[in-house]
Amino acid sequence: MSDQVATHADGGSQPELLDLHARMNFRCHRAIACFNACCKRADVMLTPYDLLRLKARIGKPSDELLRRHTVPFQMERDGLPGVKLRTDDAGVCTFLGANGCRIYSDRPTVCRYYPLGQLSILPAATGIGRTCYSLQLEEHCKGHREARTQSVEQYLRSQETAGYDEMNQGWLQLMLRRRSMGPALGRPPTVTLQLYFMACFDSDRFRRFVLSDNFRDSYLVEESTYLALAEDDISLMLFGVRFMRQVLFGERTIEEREGAWERRVEGRRAVWKARREAEIVRRQREEDEKYRDC
Repeated sequence: MSDQVATHADGGSQPELLDLHARMNFRCHRAIACFNACCKRADVMLTPYDLLRLKARIGKPSDELLRRHTVPFQMERDGLPGVKLRTDDAGVCTFLGANGCRIYSDRPTVCRYYPLGQLSILPAATGIGRTCYSLQLEEHCKGHREARTQSVEQYLRSQETAGYDEMNQGWLQLMLRRRSMGPALGRPPTVTLQLYFMACFDSDRFRRFVLSDNFRDSYLVEESTYLALAEDDISLMLFGVRFMRQVLFGERTIEEREGAWERRVEGRRAVWKARREAEIVRRQREEDEKYRDC
């Protein structure tokens, strides 16, 4: 199963692109010979909203969900980190049971779209993103031989993707903008990658971060917003996207308190200075040990 998002900014080979009105031949059902075969070859990238649905479904904290049911990966060279569904050693999804998917009503976006792939395209000429689709014809899937023709729009409606698309939109635009900048932008600093992973995937940890005194001292956020962030995972997810637009691209999506940036810089300088001094002391001790053994 392919990743749900394939973005590019002109150039390179492309699959055949389909719009919502394009016709496709596909039907999946329990009696088909390949039923659940795609779940036994799972390669499912997860969105932040996918993780919130899974978190609510299994009733576990986000760090436990990440540890038990996902694996991290790097979405592209020098790019942002992502997470995929964990599989066993044979590549079988850990949520596959004897009767099929055990989380079917909360299955991830990629699973809902299959056998379609969603492509977010940002043409260099216009800079305006648009969404297209591609059909994945995999050897193990016999659903394409079934006598059922429908439009892409009809198929997506049957899979109830609209709510997922709405929730995924901000995060997808964040990734699309980052990728459209190309490799020349280079790898983000480690602290930025850590913030991104926390804001997008580790919701409980991100909640502790935004409700901390340090965050409140740095940003001007209304108390009603803090109450929503404390109680509602969706509000927290959307706030995380806003926060990462500020971190990655310098947008002023969240107002900072006067002097907050200068205080953060000064704090980082103090940490770097302390680390340098500790490293000097460590090396001096190693040198002293060498001479002592002579």
